[in-house]
Amino acid sequence: MPVGTKATVKAVTQQQLNELGFRIILGNLYHLYLQPGIDIIKEAGGIHSFMSWNKGILTDSGGFQVFSLSKIRKVTDDGVEFKSIIDGSTHFFSPQNVIDMQLDIGSDIIMVLDECIHFTEDAVYTRDAAERTLKWAGLSIKQMNKSRRISKRDYKPALFGIIQGGFIKGIRKFCAESISQMDFDGIAIGGLSVGERRDITIDILKNTTEYVDREKPLYLMGLGDPIGILDSIYCGVDMFDCVLPTRISRMGSAYTENGKINIKNKRFSYDFGPIDRNCSCYTCRNYSRSYIKHLYKSNEILAAILLTIHNLKFISDLLFSSRNAIRIGKFSKFRKDFKKKYSNNSIK
Repeated sequence: MPVGTKATVKAVTQQQLNELGFRIILGNLYHLYLQPGIDIIKEAGGIHSFMSWNKGILTDSGGFQVFSLSKIRKVTDDGVEFKSIIDGSTHFFSPQNVIDMQLDIGSDIIMVLDECIHFTEDAVYTRDAAERTLKWAGLSIKQMNKSRRISKRDYKPALFGIIQGGFIKGIRKFCAESISQMDFDGIAIGGLSVGERRDITIDILKNTTEYVDREKPLYLMGLGDPIGILDSIYCGVDMFDCVLPTRISRMGSAYTENGKINIKNKRFSYDFGPIDRNCSCYTCRNYSRSYIKHLYKSNEILAAILLTIHNLKFISDLLFSSRNAIRIGKFSKFRKDFKKKYSNNSIK
């Protein structure tokens, strides 16, 4: 899922996303709540109408954003009080009102409020945060069921629970089993890729997926680099989101089958070939590395647009190829071959 935090995926239009083949994008309740506001989106006819996107939208509840505001938020068993990053005003998210707000704007996949913690937290706080997340999960289901009973619309969004538990395997197991026993439509793994080494991420991920209900779609939140995606699929993950493919585009980097390249590198000044010779995206069909380097060095917005189109297409193609490899029983070989070529040839 490309990340459209504020009802827009940076540097691409909704038409371009559609042409790239994406069927679902991610928005963030925390940011949409602060600006433009839930009432405005609701009055516009919902998030799909507001941003002119007629396909799927998953909205994160804002748990991670609140986690990142450690100096201006307060967590209690009832929810989270935080200060606006826009004007400093005080606001409160509860498990119930984040469900109601996501329903109000018409999200297709609704995420529960959770408590994401720093990977260095001790066992006592980690356990408390996990238990609080589970309590909120139960309250979220009740609120969702209440809304479904009173709704007269033919609108039935999915509700996903979130596994927390920090980096303590026993607590992760406890949280994974507890969320799996609840009546959710899908399960998300949160609290990973928050600053820890990648080998630790995959170790905790492997441990967590052993205790998850695999009859439901499994979503790893906040991971989106090519190698990380393949390793996570190998662990059983079905869904991903991450700002990385679009963020590195604005920093002048691009994915290729031979590794990530930095378009600012001097060697690309006279390179009139495409970003990736085996890519069929609009950028690679029409523009050279030399031209995109010129755009980037000239601070032209088009550089970010062209690189974003390419990087999103690269990730989309990677997932398409992964699905095909799984269907024919050759995913392990596909993953091994891709990682070898990608990791050994990265051009800095």
